[in-house]
Amino acid sequence: MATKIRLQRGGRKGYAVYRIVAADVRAPRDGRFIEKIGMYNPNTNPATVELNFERALYWVEVGAQPTDTVRNILSREGVYLMKHLRGGVKKGAFDEAAAQAKFDAWKQTKQKGLDAVREGEVKAKKEAAAKSLAAEKQVNEAIAKKVADKKAAAAVAAAEAEAAPAEEAPAEA
Repeated sequence: MATKIRLQRGGRKGYAVYRIVAADVRAPRDGRFIEKIGMYNPNTNPATVELNFERALYWVEVGAQPTDTVRNILSREGVYLMKHLRGGVKKGAFDEAAAQAKFDAWKQTKQKGLDAVREGEVKAKKEAAAKSLAAEKQVNEAIAKKVADKKAAAAVAAAEAEAAPAEEAPAEA
């Protein structure tokens, strides 16, 4: 039986969320599957992946063929790196502890990169909010200045209107 690791669509219209499943090649995309091995949500930035690492590694090692998208997801999660390292252990290039140390070092580097992306997004949002607040303050100051000028002009006009009848009254007397 040929097996594929692929995405199975879920979620609502316009907000797709996918299950990562191992399924028979003949089964339809959203149909029957052998095992669910994870979730993939492309709507977040960066995309959220919840993966049962051991089961994904098992399916890759027994020959299940992933689709292109799933291959990229598994590669980003380190499944293919671990498969490669396990191959090195089998060939005697290094021992299991060295393979695990290499994988952990890679994972830490990857996590630092993801944290930097998230921090960059938060910083960009804060800067955009501060910029829009400054622009809004400038607009409000301009409006306040126009209103103050208008009120001052109205006060001057009212003072002139009061002064004009006062000047005309003594002239008539």
